[in-house]
Amino acid sequence: MLFNSIEFLLFLPTVFLLYWFVFAGSLRLQNVLILVSSYVFYGWWDYRFLLLIFLSTIVDYIIGQSIDSTESKASRRSLLYVSMIFNLGVLGFFKYFNFFIDSWVELLDSFGYKVEDTFTLQIILPVGISFYTFQTMSYTIDVYRRNLKPTKDFISFASFVSFFPQLVAGPIERATNLLPQILSKRQFNSGIAIQGLRLIVWGMFKKVVIADSLAPVVDNIFSNYHDLDGGTLFFGAIFFAFQIYCDFSGYSDIAIGVSKLFGFELMSNFKFPYFSRDIGEFWRRWHISLSTWFRDYLYIPVGGSRGGKWVSLRNIFVIFLVSGFWHGANWTFIIWGLIHALLYVPSFILSTNRRFVSSVVAEKNNIPSVRELWQMGSNFFFVTLAWVFFRSESTVMAWDYLKRIFLDFSYHISFKDYLFFYILPFVIVEWFLRKDERLSNVNKFVWLVLTLVFLVLIFAKFGTQQSFIYFQF
Repeated sequence: MLFNSIEFLLFLPTVFLLYWFVFAGSLRLQNVLILVSSYVFYGWWDYRFLLLIFLSTIVDYIIGQSIDSTESKASRRSLLYVSMIFNLGVLGFFKYFNFFIDSWVELLDSFGYKVEDTFTLQIILPVGISFYTFQTMSYTIDVYRRNLKPTKDFISFASFVSFFPQLVAGPIERATNLLPQILSKRQFNSGIAIQGLRLIVWGMFKKVVIADSLAPVVDNIFSNYHDLDGGTLFFGAIFFAFQIYCDFSGYSDIAIGVSKLFGFELMSNFKFPYFSRDIGEFWRRWHISLSTWFRDYLYIPVGGSRGGKWVSLRNIFVIFLVSGFWHGANWTFIIWGLIHALLYVPSFILSTNRRFVSSVVAEKNNIPSVRELWQMGSNFFFVTLAWVFFRSESTVMAWDYLKRIFLDFSYHISFKDYLFFYILPFVIVEWFLRKDERLSNVNKFVWLVLTLVFLVLIFAKFGTQQSFIYFQF
């Protein structure tokens, strides 16, 4: 079920009314409703893939209990490995099986060995499998580390794994944050609900009005890049940068907003990343739930920055390459991750990678300095070029696309409508919101005016039901 669909417009108020007016007196019934609603929400695409979520839920529920009940370190570690092998095995089978087969065939072909018949799977990738797999893995890892006591309430645990607002595209929630909320009684708070509605409207505006308006333009440019000049291709890369940001952050905003309506607080997933002044700040503001997941469950366990510069550099490349591979079974994503690693390394070597940890650009006023403009502009430029690999169907296409930008930089097609009516106003609004990603401190009158404008534009564009980009991951 899509957030930007008629079905969801009927689904959400129905669940909301049942949750607060029919089942408000019983925490267990509320959690049952969340679980049933989540399965209906996910099964709307293909009910057969509900079996995968259910199996993952059963396996990690049992393993969590087993890890907690034994004191043997070897047994605890073995149980953790069983959970990780199962979850990563399912993920790898559906997402990467054909990739490895095709890569192996290409490798043999490069040595002169022709493979005529290969076995590949013609299956549909389960929506959101990378997200809920990582979410349930965080549970068993935290139980193993004794950061979390496993729950014996199967309904609550199943609700955590399949929580419908963020099930298919995040944020990737930690069990230490979301599960205790599911296990605790919730009270309706009108102030928090209003914040949630604001985020839903803002997220829907970003998705329906900005991302979906840019999508056909981006598709046309990337599909016909070999016939277009470099200037047009450069604008195509910029448009995709805003398309993917508005599409993905729009989903996160809607997910966080819907969760607030039911009394849950999810972690922030985006904090205005295109205003970042270096690549380190960008990754502290882009897809935060994934970057912090890799930090806590991969980067730190393999040594982090504790083993000196060379070990740290190795770990940095591992994290970025794995992050790229997480996004999809294509070399384009791996090179995208490698590019970000290369962009990050200079600041790490110079120990400037954490200089913008606790500040935002133009923090004391709304006017950035010349230095800050250069920092933001140059960082956005390199991030945008990297997006070409993310969007391209193959590495050959990506290299050719970039080559044409720099070797044939002329400009013959006008995109002023998209720049001035979509991107520029959006950037201005984001600039004034950059210190408050939850939109909790926006002036009520200003927000009322913006909401009316957003709603008019949303309903004018509503009905296309374009899928969210990150559903494919």
